Amino acid sequence: MKGVIDAFFRLLEFLVVACMVAMVVMVFGNVVLRYGFNSGITVSDEMSRYCFIWLTYIGAMVAMRDGAHLGVDTMIRHLPRLGRKACFFINQVLMLFCNVLFFMGTFEMHELQRTNISPVVGISMIWVYGIGYIVSVVMGVMNLHRLWLLFTDRLSDEQLVQVMESEDNATEVSAPASAPGSAR
Repeated sequence: MKGVIDAFFRLLEFLVVACMVAMVVMVFGNVVLRYGFNSGITVSDEMSRYCFIWLTYIGAMVAMRDGAHLGVDTMIRHLPRLGRKACFFINQVLMLFCNVLFFMGTFEMHELQRTNISPVVGISMIWVYGIGYIVSVVMGVMNLHRLWLLFTDRLSDEQLVQVMESEDNATEVSAPASAPGSAR
């Protein structure tokens, strides 16, 4: 199962890169065409915006898995293990609640977005904003998995502090890097 999950997140990382490359090519190409040839690609503005939306949400899923979101750990590092567990629980439950709200909001807007057609490209806007379904489900599953790890007491003290010192140390919650000065 771990191999399937790793492959899924490699696919997501590839999609982030593909969206970034597509944005650069479309925007740069359009600038060159406009200033050099008094022409342009009509769909590039809209498609680069849609790529940016997908890049943002896909990147958020990858960052959550890697534990790379911003956080403040000043107080949590000084708490005993029980306090860290309580904060970790509250953190995961609140994120799970936000993911449920995000899913419900996407569902509520589904019909409107399905019938709303983009002005230039001519696609249904659910193809753009439907990413909310994917993001909320994937991140919600990650929250549930982390809560399961908490309840089965499979998290170390450092894993309970979900902030990393540097982006060079980005790792999964289930396989953390050692914190500076801590014995492993």
